[in-house]
Amino acid sequence: EQLMETVLVRIVEEQAKVWSGVDAPHVQSREFARGLADTIHGFARLRGQLVFEDEPSSFEAALQETKERTP
Repeated sequence: EQLMETVLVRIVEEQAKVWSGVDAPHVQSREFARGLADTIHGFARLRGQLVFEDEPSSFEAALQETKERTP
């Protein structure tokens, strides 16, 4: 987990330099990268648990109701 955070901090800093000309160390980019690591870990924990069919059955009905009718 620490390695991923370190790698993400480096990637964010490199991208900030390339796209915005902001040099490291940039406090905001490091905080962003640390939060990104937590988000990635959260999604990884959900992998395999959610499937498309988990949507409520009423979702399809709502889509059909809002569909434009052709005359």
